[in-house]
Amino acid sequence: MSLFPDDDRPKLKSVHEIGQDLSMLSLNEIDDRIAALRAEIERLIEVRARKDASRSAADAFFRKPA
Repeated sequence: MSLFPDDDRPKLKSVHEIGQDLSMLSLNEIDDRIAALRAEIERLIEVRARKDASRSAADAFFRKPA
């Protein structure tokens, strides 16, 4: 258990918020956000693939013999 409650911790600012107004961003800021979002998409794809493989292995292990 932590000495400090989670509510007192500073919130990390996200790189991008979906639906956010983008009109005030520079081209470099837009490029940075695109790069960050692409990296996050790749991370999600990798995690999904690992979970899918784990699920397939579990399905194969627990499948009833025909």
